[in-house]
Amino acid sequence: MEYVYGALLLNAAQKPIDEKGLSGVLQAAGVAPDAGRVKALLASLEGVNLAEILQKAATVAVPAAAAAPSEKPDAKGAKKEEEKKEEKGVSEEEAAEGLSALFG
Repeated sequence: MEYVYGALLLNAAQKPIDEKGLSGVLQAAGVAPDAGRVKALLASLEGVNLAEILQKAATVAVPAAAAAPSEKPDAKGAKKEEEKKEEKGVSEEEAAEGLSALFG
């Protein structure tokens, strides 16, 4: 994972993502770079526009976070409580009986 982080750091610093740069970042972080892993990552990133991918990921993450439910106070400052809907279907006892049939 640190190899990917190194590549992202170089991208954020607008430096070329090459073997020398990635190895330097890894060494600065206290990681002994493996030449094979560095070359494999560079080969997988060849032709990939990291800035574009990161921009797309940021636009996808924002709506997902905005869709999360939040508790908002009403006019009196009290939090609204959601009404609990009764679950229709099998009760806990009926479920336990069904499970006991599995074990004999």
